[in-house]
Amino acid sequence: MRLIQFEDASGERRVGAVEGDSIQVIKGTASTRTLALAAIANGRSLQQEIQSVGTALGAESYTQLLEACRVLPPLDHEDPAHCLISGTGLTHLGSASTRDKMHQNKLDDQAALTDTARMFQWGIDGGRPAAGTVGAQPEWFYKGDGSIVVRPGQAFQSPPFAEDAGEEPELTGLYVIGEDGKPYRLGFALGNEFSDHVMERRNYLYLAHSKLRNCAYGPELRVGELPRDLVGTSRIWRDGKVLWEKEFLSGEDNMCHSLTNLEYHHFKYNQFLRPGDVHVHFFGTATLSVADNVKTQPGDRFEVSMNEFGKPLVNTIDVAASAFSVGDVKSL
Repeated sequence: MRLIQFEDASGERRVGAVEGDSIQVIKGTASTRTLALAAIANGRSLQQEIQSVGTALGAESYTQLLEACRVLPPLDHEDPAHCLISGTGLTHLGSASTRDKMHQNKLDDQAALTDTARMFQWGIDGGRPAAGTVGAQPEWFYKGDGSIVVRPGQAFQSPPFAEDAGEEPELTGLYVIGEDGKPYRLGFALGNEFSDHVMERRNYLYLAHSKLRNCAYGPELRVGELPRDLVGTSRIWRDGKVLWEKEFLSGEDNMCHSLTNLEYHHFKYNQFLRPGDVHVHFFGTATLSVADNVKTQPGDRFEVSMNEFGKPLVNTIDVAASAFSVGDVKSL
C-alpha cells in the first residue's frame, strides 16, 4: 500500500491510497499522523485501520493533484516544531569513496578523509549486529524541523550565502511517537536531502552547517517493510534536457548498517520519544552529482525515482531572499 496526503479542490487536507492514477480517499481523515495514532490506539496496523475507516474514490486523479502541486509530504505535523528531520551518513556501500571524492581537491584535508574512512570501517565491521545487540554508531546529523520541508513539485529555497545547492537521493523512514512514548514506523518514502556540498568540502566540521537546508520526501509513503535490494535513478534536468543521471542503490543489501541499528542509534535518545511527535530520518546515499563536478543553478530540476515507490520525487531550485543580516540581533 502507498499513501499520499493532499489538498482537495476546496483546500481541505485529505489522505488517500494510490491505485494507479486513482486515489482512494480515506474517510474522515485529514492527516497520516492522526491515522497512525488511531491505529496505535486501536492496536491495528495502518492497513487494518484504513479498512476499518473505509475509503471512497477521489474526484481527481493522482496526475491532476501532482500537476496542481496539491500533493503534500506523506507525513507531517500541524505544528512544524514537532516534526524532527534528521539523518545518518556513511551508511551505504561506496559512500566513503563518494565522500572522499568530494574532498579530493582539498590537499590539506587528510584528517577529515581519515575520519571518514575510519567511521565507514566501523560501519562495515559493526553496523549489522546480531538481533538484539547494539552495533556501531553511524554518523548522525540534524537537518531541521518541519518548517524546512517543501512539498513535491515545489522549489528548494537555497539561501543567499549558500556555496552549493546539491541533491542527495535517499530513502527516508517515517515515524510517529505513540502515547506510550515508543516510536512506530509507518513506512518509507523517497527523499532528497538537499545540502551544501561545497561548504562541507571546505572542512568536514562544516558538515553540520551544510545540512541546514530545505529537504523533500514523498510523494508517496510505502507502508510496510523495505525490500532489501533497491535500485533508483537520480537525475538533474536543465532547459528540458538531462544534465546528469546516475543509478543509486539502497536497501539493506547495499548498506553497511542495518535499519534496526540506525533506528536504535536515533531513538535511544529520550528527547526523541515525545508522544505525538513526527520523525523523518534520511538513511544516506552513495550517489552525488557534486562528486562528478556538477554545479547546479537556479531553475534546475531534481528527479529521484524508484519503481517500488510509485511517482518520482521532483523539486526545482530557487534562491531565497535574505531574511537576516549581520547586526540584526537586538539587545533588550
